[in-house]
Amino acid sequence: MSSLIFIFLVVLVLHVVLAREIRRNEEIISFDQNYKVTWGDNHVMSINQGKEIQLTMDYSSGSGFASKITYGSGLFHMRIKVPGRDSAGVVTAYYLNSQGNSHDELDFEFLGNREGKPYTLQTNVYANGEGSREQRINLWFDPTTDFHDYKILWNPHQIVFYVDNIPIRVYKNNSNIGVGYPTKSMQIIASLWNGDWATDGGQTKINWTYAPFKANFQGFDVSGCQSQSLNIDQNCVSNSYWWNDKKYWQLDLIAQKQYENVKQKYMNYDYCKDRQRYPIAPLECLH
Repeated sequence: MSSLIFIFLVVLVLHVVLAREIRRNEEIISFDQNYKVTWGDNHVMSINQGKEIQLTMDYSSGSGFASKITYGSGLFHMRIKVPGRDSAGVVTAYYLNSQGNSHDELDFEFLGNREGKPYTLQTNVYANGEGSREQRINLWFDPTTDFHDYKILWNPHQIVFYVDNIPIRVYKNNSNIGVGYPTKSMQIIASLWNGDWATDGGQTKINWTYAPFKANFQGFDVSGCQSQSLNIDQNCVSNSYWWNDKKYWQLDLIAQKQYENVKQKYMNYDYCKDRQRYPIAPLECLH
């Protein structure tokens, strides 16, 4: 029993130290150091000397930004506050994406809703151009009232999506049995755009009388291995990067319990269980 308590305390301390380090870096790094505006220039506002960016969308345009370079592994994070009030049909996205054909992609997509109805957070994983791996959860808080932290851990062994340090999705590297796994250098991207499909299967459209819609972003430091070629630099799989260390190859006991709780209480769609789309479960769902 005493050894389990010791392990619990060690894991807890590691989580606290990591969170403090990320927050400290957030306060130092400004937007222009690692990111650039990619579209909708006149719909992007810099706040607090570049420590915060506001994307807006109206009937004429949405907006977006991206990292200046691409990466091959890392722990990527952003603090986000999504549009409030009536946001049906509005999509706030934070994701990693490779260039060219047969692309890799790791998505956070916040699907807006009618005022008073909850947001849906959708995640997706593309590998070698193959996606359709959607999972959706209802968040346990209102993401429109304050900033929350969204992270993607990507290393050679697993991909983990986190919300406020709680794992909400795990995608393991099962390439040894033929399951696709991202192997291309990816850029960090954030955007606010018109997603006709996003609410009630596309039946509920945007109410433009509530425009402009606004999403705010903070935390522009990057913990990632720079990789400028199409396929990831082999240096990016090295254990010299802390996120590739063995303790990040799988969830620890605390994180695993948190993950199981999210799946049980908050997940409302999992492609692995959709037998109408997949009469035979995709291979990665069996492992």
